[in-house]
Formats: sequence, structure tokens, C-alpha cells
Amino acid sequence: MRITLIGSGNVATHLAAALKNAGHRIVQVYSRDAQHAALLAYHVGAEAIDNLATISPDTDIFIISVKDDAIIEMVKALARYQKIIVHTSGATNLKDLLAFTDNAGVLYPLQTFSKTKEVDFWAVPLCIEAANDDIKTDLEKLAATISNNIYHVNSADRKILHLAAVFACNFPNYLYAVAQQLLAGHQMNFDMLKPLILETAQKVQTQLPASVQTGPAVRNDVVTMNAHLQMLKAEPYWQEIYTLLSQGIIKNNNGGHRDK
Repeated sequence: MRITLIGSGNVATHLAAALKNAGHRIVQVYSRDAQHAALLAYHVGAEAIDNLATISPDTDIFIISVKDDAIIEMVKALARYQKIIVHTSGATNLKDLLAFTDNAGVLYPLQTFSKTKEVDFWAVPLCIEAANDDIKTDLEKLAATISNNIYHVNSADRKILHLAAVFACNFPNYLYAVAQQLLAGHQMNFDMLKPLILETAQKVQTQLPASVQTGPAVRNDVVTMNAHLQMLKAEPYWQEIYTLLSQGIIKNNNGGHRDK
């Protein structure tokens, strides 16, 4: 399939590599930053452009992988080519695209990406939505060339999925940063926590998170929790987070008692 990528960020970079490795032709890579476009285009054998006026109509599909607030601007500019236009966003409704084109769809990879960390794209869940059956078939075929995990998810459910991903990925990563800062403030290394983090992540691969919850809150260990809050007195914002999360754990587990 001939593919034009709109965007050169983390998602676009990994998606472009996966598509190229699957034998698809990346026609062009567009970015407002010419250097970013050139770098990604070089790696996938495409033409780099930084002006939508130079878009080539010699393509089968436009894949838009930009910030959510820029998606519609891209759709407006590309609709006149009457090609399939899909976005990779977890939060943007398909109906937002249908206001400008009938050839619309969604190809949402449910994964966190960074340019410097390689990802096994075959394991990445790809969530598909399409304006009609023909586009759905095209997206199914395209997705099957790069992933073994394909799901049909409508816009409403995709927003819930995206919200769940924020809780499962973005928030824990912020808490890792808090933990790292706490340790650094006492000349201790974050590496000490990595086995603990890994073990927790491995547990939820086979069990429900609530069933493996540990810590003072699930034991309703008020003495320890109060001691922790006292230790955080210089960081009232962290105190608030600690209290809120502890209350959530207690509520979720109905005050159950578990070993640490």
C-alpha cells in the first residue's frame, strides 16, 4: 500500500518503521519542521515535505499522527484528494473527520512510544474504526501486516480506552518520578525500586490488579500512613496525592487486609 504520513513524532516514527518493514511504500512524510520530516523520511525511503501544498496525490492512504488539536486542520487540507484519511489519536472522534470527508477511519496504536526505545509492533494492540465496510476491510488488511492484535473499537469506547491508558501508564510514570525525587533527596538511587516496579507489572499480566494490591492502605495501617504523611510535610501536594490514592485503595478493597 502507498502511504503518506502526516507527522514525524514518536507514534509516526514507530508506525513508519513497522509499515516499511511490512513492505509498504511510504510516499511522503510531512512535518512543519523540515528537519524532523527529513530525518524520518530518510529512514523509510520517503520524500520529506514541510508544506501541504506539495502533497502528492499518488498515495492510497493518509495517516495523520499529530497533536489532537491539529488533526482537523490536516483533514481539511487533505480531504480534496479523496483518499482514505485516518488518524492515530485515542481521543478524537471519527465524526470529527466525517464532517470533511467520507473516506475516514482510525488506526489507534495502544502503546507508549519514544523515538529511542524500540517496540515490538507485532505485540501492539491496533484499534480500528472506519466510516464504511470498504475502509474497514482496507484497515484490517493494513493492520494485519504490522500487528497480531487488532480490535474494532468505536469512538466512544476508544475514549474510555484512552482514559484507562492514562491511569495505567501516564499516572504511574508520574508517581515513579515522585519516588525518584524522594530518593534523590536522600542520596538514594532509583534503581533500588526497579525490581519492585517490574514485579508489580508482571503480576498484573496474569491477575487482576485489585487481587494483588499490597501496601499500608490495603491493610488499613493508619500508623504507617500517618508516618508517611508526616514525612511529606514539606511537600503538601505529595501529601494530598498520598491521601487521595490511599483512600482509593481502601475503598477499592473495602478495607481488606493483605500482607505487605
